[in-house]
Amino acid sequence: MTASASRLRLPLASCDDPADQPPLHVGDLAREVGRSVRAIHLYEELGLLKSARSKGRFRLFDADAVMRVRWIAKLQDLGLSLGEIQTIIRSVDEAASAPSAMKLLRDTYRDKLAATAAQIARLRALESELSMSLSYLETCDTCDPARLMHACSSCDLHDCRPPPELVAGVHAGPRPAAPQPENR
Repeated sequence: MTASASRLRLPLASCDDPADQPPLHVGDLAREVGRSVRAIHLYEELGLLKSARSKGRFRLFDADAVMRVRWIAKLQDLGLSLGEIQTIIRSVDEAASAPSAMKLLRDTYRDKLAATAAQIARLRALESELSMSLSYLETCDTCDPARLMHACSSCDLHDCRPPPELVAGVHAGPRPAAPQPENR
């Protein structure tokens, strides 16, 4: 780690001094954050998390490791891979100054916020389509079963409303070929 990178490590605001808390064994850390022991080992192997060793060579994590693993989990929830998280950590550690490191995080978070907002908009549109489809299909309980499978797109129970795409798509698929007369 470079000298400038060590200056960038800012303590988290907390009422308790993490140095006053006993170190956590890997199993305790895993339970605390809801991750598997294997995930904690992987984070350490990838350099996302640091540990010390006890005299018995057990991994020991300080109290900050809880926050670090929760941060990693949130970044994964945002869709970042562990490799991308490594790149973020490396870039922050290698930044020339704290403001440039924080700019990198702001830019990353801003991009993720825009992507999340777009995903929410897509999901809301899908929610609306599902709701319309269910409403449309509620009237199909009274249709003749043969009509449901073949001609439901122009049902008089739907007041000439076209079916939502989640309903119409069923009828847009391939149709079995009509039997051809045999030539003799």
